[in-house]
Amino acid sequence: MAANNFFKHWPTWVLGLLVAVILLFAVFSFQLNETEVAVVTTLGRPAQVTEPGLHFRWPYPFQRIYRFDKRTRCFAGGAGKLEETTTSDGHNLLVGIYVNFRIADAEKFFRTLENITQGEEKLNALMRGYKNAAIGECLFKEIINTDPKEMKLKMIQDKIRKNLAAETKDYGIAIIDVGISTINVPKSISEKVADRMIAERKVQSDAYISEGNARAKQIRTEADTSKTIQLADAEAKARTIRAEGDAEAAKYYATFTQDPKLAEFLLKLDSLRKIMKGRTTLVTDYRTAPFDILQQGAEELKKSQKGNK
Repeated sequence: MAANNFFKHWPTWVLGLLVAVILLFAVFSFQLNETEVAVVTTLGRPAQVTEPGLHFRWPYPFQRIYRFDKRTRCFAGGAGKLEETTTSDGHNLLVGIYVNFRIADAEKFFRTLENITQGEEKLNALMRGYKNAAIGECLFKEIINTDPKEMKLKMIQDKIRKNLAAETKDYGIAIIDVGISTINVPKSISEKVADRMIAERKVQSDAYISEGNARAKQIRTEADTSKTIQLADAEAKARTIRAEGDAEAAKYYATFTQDPKLAEFLLKLDSLRKIMKGRTTLVTDYRTAPFDILQQGAEELKKSQKGNK
């Protein structure tokens, strides 16, 4: 009778057996993804499992599974991540940093910090301390400056990363990178900073203006000197030419002394040629030199006509 009942209800028995096998498989195994690392505790003693895939285990309370993401995480700090810090010359700044890290040793991380929440709390405290220490060793102008050569932001980041890497190594954390995400000036001193930057720019502009004025004065002096030299050279050449002309003219004047009347006539004629060069209308006394030669010419013409008759 029992056998008949078994064969009559065999689908139910098979389904129940299949469910039991699936439950037992789920209880006695776990699966690890490519991006995960796990810590398996056996009666409280942890052991790290890193290989992805299917793994067998004893059920709770004999063994427990703690999973961690082994990919790189970016952490910018917890509450109060943007806080005031002081430079070595006493200026206040608002500085925020970020840290790229990953869990390098899950077993060590589990033993010291247990989970990612406590890990980031510990990392946040270390970040604040090393950030304040690094900023406190620098001058204000080494952090905020219009000249990139004066700034030491990379040095600050490298110092924070080096200190964090050394400190978090014992917690199973690997620091990949540290960067400064925010730099602000508190409102209480922003006007003073602006005034100081304006004063610095004014000093530079005054220096440029002074240099330009000095250069302009030098150029004007050089131009005036060159002008004076050229005028002196031209005057010397003109005197030489005039002297040569006077010497040459003296030869002709010597010839004029042989016949003074002819010389006077030629000079008057030359003057008339210059005066009457273009179309000219003059009203003057005919006896005024050099126009008197016109009258003389007319008289000479009359005498000549009379002689011909």
